[in-house]
Amino acid sequence: MPQTRNNAFSAGFTLLEVMIALAIVATALMALLALSNRSIEVHERLQKTTRATMLAQDKMAEFETEGLPEDRDSGSFEEPFEEYRWRFTVTETPLPSTVEVKLSVVWGREQENEAVDLTSFLFR
Repeated sequence: MPQTRNNAFSAGFTLLEVMIALAIVATALMALLALSNRSIEVHERLQKTTRATMLAQDKMAEFETEGLPEDRDSGSFEEPFEEYRWRFTVTETPLPSTVEVKLSVVWGREQENEAVDLTSFLFR
């Protein structure tokens, strides 16, 4: 009796099954790649925010030790932080010898909320 070839074909995968599996794997890899890119963007933003916070603390310490220049002032930082700009305002408080100092460090576009604000109370 001749042997049928049906048993030989049922042992492997069909081309359609392989294509579907590849489509699923490709979709999963694209999702992981997008997640990786987003993670890099978030890390870069956090790094800039941390750097801006440290620059704001440094500038505030400078104001505390050297005194406040005027009621309003602004400027930019030296290299390698030239992309960061600072500005501050001084507001009077009910206490005559104390002022409120608000220091903002800005980078990039301010409309995208790329700024750090630091508020402190200083004695005159």
